[in-house]
Amino acid sequence: MPQPVTASGTREVPYDRGRVWQALAVLAPYCAVCDVSYVVDGDGAPGRGTRFVCVPGRLAEDEQPRAGAPRGEIVEWEPRRRVTTRLELTPETWTTRIELADAGTGATRVTITVSHEARTGGRLVQRVMRSSVRQMVQRTVDGELDKLPQHVEHLPEG
Repeated sequence: MPQPVTASGTREVPYDRGRVWQALAVLAPYCAVCDVSYVVDGDGAPGRGTRFVCVPGRLAEDEQPRAGAPRGEIVEWEPRRRVTTRLELTPETWTTRIELADAGTGATRVTITVSHEARTGGRLVQRVMRSSVRQMVQRTVDGELDKLPQHVEHLPEG
């Protein structure tokens, strides 16, 4: 079985770790920065094992995700330090790990690691596609890092 393609990057943001955690790890029903809606299974606080569905755009209040929408799970949860999610799409699995560390007074160092694992296509196709997949995964990491300030700024004051 081929190895996943993985990329990682780190940025510092001028916000305290608790605020960054709230902005990045807690699955709000809608993320205006990413234009994605999340439907979380259950009513309890999120944590390891929490399952969710994500769909592009904003869902209406009682609207349910369409059949076949990407399903995810929180596979690692260490509040204010680390969260890892796995998102299952038909041809692939995406794993995203967000790690937070203090970076001085009122600042946080955010490391995002994204892995992509093809689930279809056979070894030859995957080998041929590996370079373009590596570029796509790195662009994904870079894009997520670029959006960090917007995620925090969209949080309500509190």
